[in-house]
Amino acid sequence: MAPELRWGERTWIMGIINVTPDSFSGDGLAPGGRDLEEVVNAALSQGRAMVDAGAHILDVGAESTRPRQAYGERAAVDAETEAALAIPVVRALASAFGEHAHISIDTSKGSVAAAAIAAGATIVNDVWAARRDPGTADAAAKSGAHLVLMHNREEIDYPDGVHAAVVSWLRDSVAAALERGVSRDRLIVDPGIGFGKGTEENLELLHRLGELKRDVGGLPVLIGTSRKRFLGELMGDAAPDDRIEGTAATAALAVMAGADVVRVHDVAPIARTLRVADAVVRR
Repeated sequence: MAPELRWGERTWIMGIINVTPDSFSGDGLAPGGRDLEEVVNAALSQGRAMVDAGAHILDVGAESTRPRQAYGERAAVDAETEAALAIPVVRALASAFGEHAHISIDTSKGSVAAAAIAAGATIVNDVWAARRDPGTADAAAKSGAHLVLMHNREEIDYPDGVHAAVVSWLRDSVAAALERGVSRDRLIVDPGIGFGKGTEENLELLHRLGELKRDVGGLPVLIGTSRKRFLGELMGDAAPDDRIEGTAATAALAVMAGADVVRVHDVAPIARTLRVADAVVRR
């Protein structure tokens, strides 16, 4: 059984496993022409490398969540199509690595979340905070799975400031999840770096992360900056797979500010970075 997620003692590393054809970072494992068995085997190989490198959580997503305002329109994926890709991968990863790592399902659909939990997932990572489909919260409540509530929006528009807007959204999302029966000790919040936010908004949220954690009641915080567009801008238009240093810098600074989980593509270098950061921060 995977180790219990105990907060404050260490930084938990979530490795990203995209079983999509159109990930913004170019790491999707389901390009056209690859059959399901090949996708599952590719996910197992990636999962093994991530666990060996220090990942504690493997986050499986079968629908691209790349922001439309940054990357343009993308086709919607229905629940059946998403589940057909995600669930076999979740089941295989849970069977292979469930004793060592938690398996997370990255979805905003309640039926997909429920099926993934039945297949061995112990975390539901919802980039719409159970607002588009409260069924993700219901699935977490029924099973006792952890639920990640992420702030998201389609447009960059914060007349009262991004910090206040994100805190208000997350507080409301937490209250709604609690009303649906999710235990408070199973909730994780995510400010949604890069989702409906430009470089300035991302930097402000990271700069004020300690305030944000306090303002949402001290709940554990997940941060996902890995390979994101604003890092490329700060690094002289670096390509997604050439943003490791930026990812490492923001991950270490987030840990200093109170982050509990860091979601990344490049597990090995970030795990090494966070071993040092934890040695300083969590003395």
